[in-house]
Amino acid sequence: MEAMKIERRKPLQANVGVFGVGFWKYWDQFEGLLDEMHEKQNKFIRKLEKLDVQIHDFELVDDAESAYALVPKLKAANLDLIFCDMVTYATSSTFGTIIRNMEVPIVMVALQPLKALDYTRASTRMQLANDDICSVPEFAGVAVRMGKKVPQVIIGTLEDDAGADAEIARFCMIAQVLHDLKNARIGHFGHPIESMLDMHSDPAMFTAAFGCHIVQTEAEDILKHFYRVEEDEIKKQQRTILDFFDTPTPVSDPVTRKLTDEDLHMAAKVSIALERFVEEKNLDGLAYYYDALEGSDLRAVVTNLIVGNSLLTSAGFPMCGESDLKTCIAMLIMDRLDIGGSFAEFHPLDFNEGLVLVGHDGPHHINIADSKPVLRSLIKYHGKPGSGASVEFKIKKGPITMLSISSTFEGKFKFVIAEGESVAGPIPPTGNTNTRCFFKPDAITFLKRWVAEGPTHHFALGIGHHAETIKLIAEYLDIEAVIIDEAATR
Repeated sequence: MEAMKIERRKPLQANVGVFGVGFWKYWDQFEGLLDEMHEKQNKFIRKLEKLDVQIHDFELVDDAESAYALVPKLKAANLDLIFCDMVTYATSSTFGTIIRNMEVPIVMVALQPLKALDYTRASTRMQLANDDICSVPEFAGVAVRMGKKVPQVIIGTLEDDAGADAEIARFCMIAQVLHDLKNARIGHFGHPIESMLDMHSDPAMFTAAFGCHIVQTEAEDILKHFYRVEEDEIKKQQRTILDFFDTPTPVSDPVTRKLTDEDLHMAAKVSIALERFVEEKNLDGLAYYYDALEGSDLRAVVTNLIVGNSLLTSAGFPMCGESDLKTCIAMLIMDRLDIGGSFAEFHPLDFNEGLVLVGHDGPHHINIADSKPVLRSLIKYHGKPGSGASVEFKIKKGPITMLSISSTFEGKFKFVIAEGESVAGPIPPTGNTNTRCFFKPDAITFLKRWVAEGPTHHFALGIGHHAETIKLIAEYLDIEAVIIDEAATR
């Protein structure tokens, strides 16, 4: 049975600016050309209107004066990404001051109306109307002279170009990632599990690198809401949970048992309290770990977050166990790219089939599950206090992407990225997630290369191959990034 999709708690947001560029001398020379260029830009904007972004249309600049006048307007709009629409040739004076003064990514868009000139009827005007690519090298050269990186460029045709349309959509999703990173309130309570030295993070560095704010909260704040949950609310939430999960009988693991009424009741009650806690604190994600006193209500609550966590993670609210703030950010990035973002680490290799199991206990992104997820009651959580309902599934078959965000000796973040393949087959029936993953050139070589880059032992796991997109996000954030691939690293 297919997994049910969980809708987002909040709509995706991004402020995207668009300005066109041209050359003022052309307008008097070729009657109607300016109007044609405005309409050409409008066609590009109509493409953006189909995507989940807020569009800011700054029309067309055609000389240095109008470019200088545009800069304060761009800054005032609080943009996440800017498209420079290369409607025809333009001198780089229309671009130099903009690339110098703007800190958000700029993407040059060169989408010519015709797939090719009609050479039997070709004219200067026809060429100018399709001269989108002409000044792209000039703009790139000026960017370098301004001490900036060369902007990305989309090259294609204005109509019937699926590849160009996909690139436009990709950059809009990147804008959504950047928007949410710099505006996110990521909650944190508790502490890293003792001895997990790779989990420790400096909250100030998250603001420095991503823009987000780490909100220090208290586990007792969830307990407060837990005490206020009514029985009729619990019954309703139980029905919701059973809509999303199967509850099979145990298989081979003596730690597991069929979901009990008591564990379902607790999971439902805690998930309601968790949602209210998230709303009260106005959070966009949460990293947590807390033992609490044995036998206390607080321990019962903080050790039964798994079901509610998975529901929230699948709704675009990444939740990360073991106090892993870095992987919480990685999960947010993947979610905003609409590729999932489950909490994961490496589990045993299968040397017979040449694969490695990838999974974790705790919160997962149900929307990328291969089939309807399973809930099992666990009589104990391995390596952690408590017992209760736990989530088990594997992600969809096909291409996958992994992102680990680690910290270097210098105190900077680093993205370690890889792509692989999720394949069909059995997983351990342990009440935890596991996905059977192939990596090139082989599992052992891949793992050695992955480890050599100094990742954390956790990472976010998503569907599809998106390594280059994630590396580009790192570049926009000025964060070191490496992709582990078949050859080695890049």
